[in-house]
Amino acid sequence: MNKKHHPLKLNLNTNFCGLALTSPTMLLSGCVGFGEEYTRIEGFSNKDVGGIVLKGTTLEPRLGNANHRVYETPMGMLNAIGLQNPGCDQVINQILPSLDISETQFIANVCGSTIEDYAKVTEKFDDSMVAAIEINISCPNIKEGGVSFGNYPEMSAKVIAACRKKTKKPIIAKLSPNQTDIKENAKQCIEAGADALGVINTIMGMAIDVETREPIIANVQGGLSGPAIKPIALLKVKQVYEVAGPLGIPILGQGGIASSNDVLEFLIAGATAVGIGTALFYDPMICKKINTDLINYMDKHNINSIHEIIGSLKL
Repeated sequence: MNKKHHPLKLNLNTNFCGLALTSPTMLLSGCVGFGEEYTRIEGFSNKDVGGIVLKGTTLEPRLGNANHRVYETPMGMLNAIGLQNPGCDQVINQILPSLDISETQFIANVCGSTIEDYAKVTEKFDDSMVAAIEINISCPNIKEGGVSFGNYPEMSAKVIAACRKKTKKPIIAKLSPNQTDIKENAKQCIEAGADALGVINTIMGMAIDVETREPIIANVQGGLSGPAIKPIALLKVKQVYEVAGPLGIPILGQGGIASSNDVLEFLIAGATAVGIGTALFYDPMICKKINTDLINYMDKHNINSIHEIIGSLKL
């Protein structure tokens, strides 16, 4: 039996691939820009989150897709932004110096259309203030006719291996759910040098305007996020944990998390940290609320550390 404690003395500190997090919650890539937008929200502090994953960044600037790029769905959201960003040089030289790295962990998100692109962007971020680098292997491979790197384990592993050669920072491989065997993909990414795994990226979907009979998203298809995908994401975390857990490889669980109960489910399934995304659009202060609820849960169940919850699923 754990020694009785006072809730005010509890904390949510956790370790994620060598990074000290003050909370298991992270803000997901694409949902908070490059971190500076949230400083405008009254009452928000970066100290409320364990880390912020910056917007997906490519080698050259990108304007992104044509409108419409975002569409609200029942219990979720479709997006096809098209990786709009100013390019890695602008991010590294202009944006990163404006961030207060003492408040939280900032993590780069690297995207590319070729393996060479991934490697070059990773190398540039290696010589920057980011704490880790997330590799978005769900991007299309233009040399393979637009086939996504993330849907094939061998291709995913090649991207991770190329990036591993270019950095000593922790690498997080962001896994796609749009594939046959996510466990095999996780295994090969780990063998290629990934220090952690992001599970999962968005699920491909679409929406149609019945009056015009045209796709609502200009790109036709987009990534579905939000509570609608949570049960799928939770299962994927459990499956990946079967591979990653015994090796001590942490998982950043993500997909429809919108409450402390959601967070707890993902931790129990095997996630070490969790990503909050779509929920931020309607409740920007949700992480502060989640942290309070997690502390209360730990006190109620006499739990001293978040690590006591991770991977505690009873089968």
